[in-house]
Amino acid sequence: MLSNVVNFFTEAFANLQTLLFENVVLPIAFNGGAGNLLDVAFEGTGWLLVGLIQIAIMVCLIAPLERWRPIEQQPDAAAVRVDVIYTLVQRLGLFKLFMFFTFENAIETGFGLLRVEGFPTLNIDAIWPGVTDQAAVSFVLYLIVFDLVHYLIHRGQHQFNRWWALHSLHHSQRHMTLWTDNRNHLLDDVITAMLLSIVAKLIGVGPGQFVALVAVSQLWENLQHANFKCSFGWLGDRLLISPRFHRLHHSIGIGHESAGRKTLGGHNFGVLFPWWDMLFKTADFSDRYDPTGVRDQVEEGRDYGRGYWAQQKLGLVRLFERRLNA
Repeated sequence: MLSNVVNFFTEAFANLQTLLFENVVLPIAFNGGAGNLLDVAFEGTGWLLVGLIQIAIMVCLIAPLERWRPIEQQPDAAAVRVDVIYTLVQRLGLFKLFMFFTFENAIETGFGLLRVEGFPTLNIDAIWPGVTDQAAVSFVLYLIVFDLVHYLIHRGQHQFNRWWALHSLHHSQRHMTLWTDNRNHLLDDVITAMLLSIVAKLIGVGPGQFVALVAVSQLWENLQHANFKCSFGWLGDRLLISPRFHRLHHSIGIGHESAGRKTLGGHNFGVLFPWWDMLFKTADFSDRYDPTGVRDQVEEGRDYGRGYWAQQKLGLVRLFERRLNA
């Protein structure tokens, strides 16, 4: 039954991707003299379609939740508009297009050479043989593995000063909304995308599975960042990450600092499941909704930038500072 549902949505998505490619992307590619890049264009069409579906869900389903039970009033509309720009750059394929022609192409070439030399691929789904709904089980297994990788990446962003210099841009939003998830420094996004791509190649994730894994994770992160007063109860919060659980990660002096000290650390690094935070003792299930931001931004008035390019520039300034503070 579950396999039939997965197959239905997979086939429907493939049909939509083909329709969009043949009627919109293909004519643009030929008119722009890019007929030799049709494979890349077709894959890019898939990411574009995913982004359009995500934005539709965000606007039609998550945005009404923010209006229904907001945590705080949001007077800084300009800051939210900048987050919308980040989201459009990411979800409509502009960032992905850049990655296609740079780092991902290098990763693909590198793994091709390794396979010629006999380097094996670890197919995670092969550890669960003989399952009827193999596609669904495979997806869940990869989802759990990717969530662990996301957790470790996120711990790294909060553990190392240079990485935190970039990632702190994400935490500088004082008025979180469903659009805040993609508020990241471009270099931070490049590092994260490269690490995820390498892991996907190592464990045998197919291109279609990779798109689905990223799409599910991103949508759930949109909900987590929403200005929506919501927890899933004692048990639910320990099964899936709720907006309350993740907001604590953005709380001033809690989410990005060690307990009682102004040093890097923090709580609630998970993306989908709180299990890794529970396992590694970084979970905080406190029933509270704190103001969000970075301590030096609030207490010392540090400027993290108002506009998109100002934020990107200041991120590089922080990265190359001689002395970095938490």
